[in-house]
Amino acid sequence: MDMIMKPLVLALAAVVSLVLFSAAYSQTYPNRSVRLVTSGVAGAANDVLSRTLAAKLSELLGQQVVVDNRPGAGNTIAPMIAAKAAPDGYTLSHCAISDAIAPALYQKLPYDLLRDFSPISLFGTTANILVVHPSVPPKSVQEFIEYAKANPGKMDYASTGVGSATHLTMELFKSATRTDIIHVPYKGGPLLITDLLAGRVSTMMSNLPAQVDHVKAGKIRGLGVSTSKRSPRLPEVPTIAESGVPGFEVTVWFGLCAPAAVPKAIIAKLNAEVAKAVNSPDLRSRFEQLGVDPQSLTIEQFTVFIKSETARWANVVKEAGIPSQ
Repeated sequence: MDMIMKPLVLALAAVVSLVLFSAAYSQTYPNRSVRLVTSGVAGAANDVLSRTLAAKLSELLGQQVVVDNRPGAGNTIAPMIAAKAAPDGYTLSHCAISDAIAPALYQKLPYDLLRDFSPISLFGTTANILVVHPSVPPKSVQEFIEYAKANPGKMDYASTGVGSATHLTMELFKSATRTDIIHVPYKGGPLLITDLLAGRVSTMMSNLPAQVDHVKAGKIRGLGVSTSKRSPRLPEVPTIAESGVPGFEVTVWFGLCAPAAVPKAIIAKLNAEVAKAVNSPDLRSRFEQLGVDPQSLTIEQFTVFIKSETARWANVVKEAGIPSQ
């Protein structure tokens, strides 16, 4: 064997060995419990959806998938933990819209969403919903815009924190409608909901799953949803786009990611299992009760989707004039 061919043969042998090892490893995966790290606080939409998916994946994989709640720091603690975990498939990350927003807000993130993670699959989407306390006069999006313009700087809106999807969706709405509404950031969902129900804050743009029951009970008033189509859970609530803000659209999404160096065979296996999960009648029924549309994407589709979302929210942050931290 000449001096040129020998290195090529050795390199090829190494690649073949790696592929065979990866395939063999995926056949025995998982042989112990899997951790799913989420930024959602207990009871929040991220948490409920993580636990619903984890329960179904536990059934499909034959091993327990345990949810690990790590909220805080603008939803960056959970992905930081996941990014630094051993790339063996036993730590997964509930990646969501907040992860696509974070790179535009934080200059020194200890991880890179596009470099340090392997996208597995989308597993659900939902809308944000513009809600008001019943004491607030507007009964439609158009009335809300008129009321806000007549009272500049006098209305306030709550969010789950600076840079959260609820914050930026409302900033996008303010920009589109040229309204002046004061931002009141909270550290999490439960206290925010308590204050909204009590009328201590007048309005917010919230994940629909967290508000469906309150809207149906009449405790708050739903004015419009952020998606391009109405939600089957609240079909009487129009879209914001059809209510006088043409082109307005924000889709809240939930996905599954893994550390970047996890073997491709495991990523492929998990992608297939997520597809089975979101097509199972029991998970679909639970998601639909919450107002979430269950759906999956191929690895390639989800990778492209995350890149496009990251670029989109970078533009929104820039246009809203939100300073990076």
